[in-house]
Amino acid sequence: MGTDEAYVTDNGSVRYRIIGTTQLLNPEGTAVAVGGARLRALLTVLALRPGRTVPVGHLVDEVWNGEPPADAAGALQALVGRLRRAAGPGAVASVEGGGYRLDAEPDDIDLYRFERLAAEGARALEQGDPAKALSRLEDALALWTGPVLADLPDRTAEAARWEARRLDARRARLAAALALGRAEEVLPELAALCAAHPLDEPLHTLRIRALRAAGRTAEALAAYEEVRRTLADRLGADPGPELRALHGALLHTTPDVAPA
Repeated sequence: MGTDEAYVTDNGSVRYRIIGTTQLLNPEGTAVAVGGARLRALLTVLALRPGRTVPVGHLVDEVWNGEPPADAAGALQALVGRLRRAAGPGAVASVEGGGYRLDAEPDDIDLYRFERLAAEGARALEQGDPAKALSRLEDALALWTGPVLADLPDRTAEAARWEARRLDARRARLAAALALGRAEEVLPELAALCAAHPLDEPLHTLRIRALRAAGRTAEALAAYEEVRRTLADRLGADPGPELRALHGALLHTTPDVAPA
């Protein structure tokens, strides 16, 4: 496998991917496949809690999804041995009293690296620096190479929380691009996201703002009417104040002429 420059480290540490297929990356950034579904599940559970002790019982429940083998502790110990051979003997520590700990920092895990970069981007956007925001958010979203926690047997609830954070990051990235005057560029992605999330008012607000910025006032008014009907039909509610204010501004915009 090749080298991932984003994961080359300067401290000799191993890094881990739990977005998409679970992998580890050696200090040079070379991706190393982790063989076996149980082994990948174990690494995923440990990587979700870097530097923290995970009790044996919790690991067994997560790795075997509530159906442990007869000698669960022995089977888990064997898996930990295989993981140490793949990641290095010091990668997983045995903790007195029962449990194991992945010797890693949050930034060594792609999911927490995503979280840090996304938070930095969101702060930059709030502080009026859309260029910095766009850079950080694009770096964060580039880490999203597949389904999050793909190798965790029971991933539904945890994955849903991270998918919501990914959507927040996408929304913020689109807002940053729009603030930089890239309305036409973001419209296709906004249309797709609005179709996938028909009740997400902030997304619809962004799309209508982008249509207005692109000089497509008639389409913006039609998009507002569409979301208004959807909210009424599904929730029995009117659009929120931000959408209503945007609609009022559109009514005072010369049709199909981009504002200065």
